[in-house]
Amino acid sequence: MHDLNGLLGRVALGDRKAFSAIYETAGPKLFGILLRILKNRQEAEDALQDVFVKVWRRADRFNRDAGSAEIWLAAVARNHAIDALRARRPEASSIDEVYDLAGSDPDPEKLAVLRSEGVRIHRCMQTLESDRRDAVRKAYVDGLSYQELAEQYNVPLNTMRTWLRRSLLKLRECLGQ
Repeated sequence: MHDLNGLLGRVALGDRKAFSAIYETAGPKLFGILLRILKNRQEAEDALQDVFVKVWRRADRFNRDAGSAEIWLAAVARNHAIDALRARRPEASSIDEVYDLAGSDPDPEKLAVLRSEGVRIHRCMQTLESDRRDAVRKAYVDGLSYQELAEQYNVPLNTMRTWLRRSLLKLRECLGQ
């Protein structure tokens, strides 16, 4: 097992061997993250290449005091996948295209199930403190990173991670009832 923190520091200095070691070590996990979010193997493979281009170019931005290299690499992959999902959304250029896009609504039964789930999720979200609830929404709906949330709420990075982890556990418990 390689020390990813040290390898990222060497990549920031242009060390190709360190970059290759990061690819071998972290590549499978990052691919798994991308595949889980994108749900398309070819798109995840393409995204993995893009992620590693970002790692090569942005390795100097890694701050080992803010967290581990594994978390930083996973955040780069996750954010890239979220950006790819956002780019997937079709943009209509005419009213006819908008009409065609609107035709893919779920049937009434699916809508009823979705509404029911939405009500349950909303009810469970209300059990969280307001700042935790907002942080969960911003992280998992808007796609903000832990670092962005920590800065926005003016709390340490590890505090934000704890907020989100405990909030998700509370939501899981509530939804399981």
